[in-house]
Amino acid sequence: MLTLSFRHWASAALLAGGLLGSLPTLADQPPPEAASGFAHITAPTAFDHAMIVTANPLASDAGAAILRQGGSAVDALIAAQWVLGLTEPQSSGLGGGGFLLTHNGKRTLQSWDGRETAPAAARGERFIGADGKPLPFSQAVASGKAVGVPGLVAMLYAAHQQHGKLPWATLAQPAIRLAEQGFAVSPRLYTLLVQETRLQADANARRYFFSEDGRPRPVGSLLRNPDYADTLRRIARQGPAGFYQGPVAADMVRAVQNHPTPGDLTLADLASYRPKQRAPLCGPYRQWQVCGMGAPSSGGVAVLQLLGMLARFQLNTLLPTSADAVHLYSEAGRLAFADRERYLADPDFVAVPQAGLIAPDYLAARSQLIDPQRSHGPARAGEPAGVKLSAWGRDAAPELPSTTHLVAFDRDGRAASMTSSVEDAFGSRIMVRGFLLNNQMTDFSFLPEQDGAPVANRIQPGKRPRSAMSPTLVLDQQGQVQMAVGSPGGSLIIHYVAQALLGLLEWRLDPQAAANLPHYGSRNGPTELEADQQLERLIEPLRQRGHEVKLTPMTSGLSIIVRQPQGGYLGGADPRREGKVSGF
Repeated sequence: MLTLSFRHWASAALLAGGLLGSLPTLADQPPPEAASGFAHITAPTAFDHAMIVTANPLASDAGAAILRQGGSAVDALIAAQWVLGLTEPQSSGLGGGGFLLTHNGKRTLQSWDGRETAPAAARGERFIGADGKPLPFSQAVASGKAVGVPGLVAMLYAAHQQHGKLPWATLAQPAIRLAEQGFAVSPRLYTLLVQETRLQADANARRYFFSEDGRPRPVGSLLRNPDYADTLRRIARQGPAGFYQGPVAADMVRAVQNHPTPGDLTLADLASYRPKQRAPLCGPYRQWQVCGMGAPSSGGVAVLQLLGMLARFQLNTLLPTSADAVHLYSEAGRLAFADRERYLADPDFVAVPQAGLIAPDYLAARSQLIDPQRSHGPARAGEPAGVKLSAWGRDAAPELPSTTHLVAFDRDGRAASMTSSVEDAFGSRIMVRGFLLNNQMTDFSFLPEQDGAPVANRIQPGKRPRSAMSPTLVLDQQGQVQMAVGSPGGSLIIHYVAQALLGLLEWRLDPQAAANLPHYGSRNGPTELEADQQLERLIEPLRQRGHEVKLTPMTSGLSIIVRQPQGGYLGGADPRREGKVSGF
């Protein structure tokens, strides 16, 4: 069992240094993913029997109501996700996809792949312009070409078939009621609408999100979405057939094909979508087993690589926001992201060397490249067993941070951790029957080749794009799940999750303190420090070690639950968004 007390030395150092105090207001926090303001949350939330954490209070409360009715952890996540598609539509929803880890409370761990797929007509040159160069992301994203076949509905239905306790139709009722009765526009939704410039081009979205004068509906105003309620009723009655066939499917295809920049989604693409169960990816860290998603997610591999490369260092002797800790962590990040950019893709299309990338001998060798005193700068991908680096081109697909994460434990000890997404904020900006369609096709590499070698994450028909989503469960030596962790945040998800795990497992922080930690790391470019978290004091010490340093907004959305040794649960919700810990 874990003993998670917020160490006095860490607490005193962080608070005395102001790193968890004097947090900025909404006006101080710019894009990429607007927060509602850094909330002052200093203590974890405890419940005795069951718990759920999501990025929105209405979703968390809906999930908690399902848990109180005897629902499973998976039931709670489904009910909460349907609410998130309504109250946080910029981040996830019916028109997107996701990854899910489940544990049955005994010894069985499963991973579920509900990632979108490329339409059958998709080709590698999809985002290459007439000049032979990749299209600007801003041009590619808000288009029919950006839409992949949504996977979330099918994945959640499949998981419910195995892990649900309450009827499938029951799980849609909280969201249906909210959609019909209305819900208040949140500060975060409003802020993102103020910044939005492309959503207004869609007539359905313009009518729903904006007033007649073109301004976003203000904070607190009531939004009703009867179209969303109708779509959920179809899914509740018919299961996936209510979404992937019939009128909803026809409207999705029509909207994509009739867009000014049309895509090639078809009814056959929708009807043929199937979620996949894949083997979870697990690796050791100290006395725990850390388990995540395998490919096409890069998150499981990269998180395990980061932990594995850092295991030889005594991080628990360092303050979490010291120059030493930031240096070591960032150097490991360069190495992990170099491998990620080269090798990670859909394993049904590419031989992804997952086992080699997390093998202890490989990680030990990569770790030796970390100089404790000096940055080695941009890293070169390694060569895990049986792989030649020159066989694959480097992928630099943009991955933007509009995503969400949910975690839950039920009263029988079952756990679930899910990350879901429509990719960019508001996805493709195409609204159909009350929900937004994804733009996940832009998670593929825009270039099918690089330096004469194929890019593993190139576009191919039926393929699933690489993702950074990193839902994580931590098991003890007896195979019992002890923690559920995850975050949104584009490719920075990997750092947010790995740092939260270090906070919990290495520095023994409670879950709220782990969520509050200032962020840092490198994606094999500059060393990035979270802006407005008083990390400026680290800039000069890091530069003296050879780092190029960049201050940048890092709007994570961590959701964390930890099982207590004496029974019950502690939870933490990221103060950078609108999350809430609920339970009973």
